[in-house]
Amino acid sequence: MILPRTILKQKLAIKLYPQSSNTISAMQLLRKEIKLSQELSTKLDKLTRNKRAHYFTHKELEAILEHFCISQEEFEGL
Repeated sequence: MILPRTILKQKLAIKLYPQSSNTISAMQLLRKEIKLSQELSTKLDKLTRNKRAHYFTHKELEAILEHFCISQEEFEGL
């Protein structure tokens, strides 16, 4: 299985935080996790071209999945 070239930030947040009551709370949890994790934050800063984009690129998605210890196969199953 291959990862998508881009993924909307909201879709990723919902997949990572299925227990959230809505998209906004899932996005808040994802932003909080990125902010609290210095390693993930610096990785994303190096990979991100457009910080205001509504999507994560393939490389950014790989870094996030690695941080959450989620394999590509597990991600496809979410």
